Amino acid sequence: MAEAGVITFVGDSLTALGHWDEWFPGETVRNFGVSGDTTDDVIARLPQVVEEAPSTIVLLIGTNDLAWRRSAEYIVRNIETALVQLRRDLPEAYLLVQSVLPREREYADVIKDINRHLWQFAPTVRAQYLDLWPAFALADGSLNPELCEDDLHLLDAGYDAWLAELRPALETVRSHAPMSSSIPLPPEHLTRHRRR
Repeated sequence: MAEAGVITFVGDSLTALGHWDEWFPGETVRNFGVSGDTTDDVIARLPQVVEEAPSTIVLLIGTNDLAWRRSAEYIVRNIETALVQLRRDLPEAYLLVQSVLPREREYADVIKDINRHLWQFAPTVRAQYLDLWPAFALADGSLNPELCEDDLHLLDAGYDAWLAELRPALETVRSHAPMSSSIPLPPEHLTRHRRR
């Protein structure tokens, strides 16, 4: 990695179960993943993240809100609030917000809606957006069963797929000053969203 400093991973059980210090040797890593966390919980815990004064923050949150039947608007607003607070309190940090992962097929449309809004919002707070959808979703919008154990939690293969996307994204994020644009989405992803 290009930039030394504390890297924090913030999220729910998907983050909590990651072996980030093992996967990023030589980094000072803090895992702020908590099983069951929603976007509300992450907002409440942001002062702990800020206290670490990380140089890089990697955020993945939102899937547990779906289990509580919260709307796309609610989830997006909370993630945007978290990003605004992080940028305000850590103006020089690198921010990487990741797309909400697919789940069961019935969640596909709402997750795509959330992710489209996050992609659009990220540049306004000098954050990067990492689109994980193509690596995890089947054609019908469900989570690839080869990568998960229960339509939610990831198997080792799922973490391998995540890391294959995350490592180069972090290299991009940390090779420049905090960015003003997102990591480009694949053309087919943009086309899909324009049709909606």
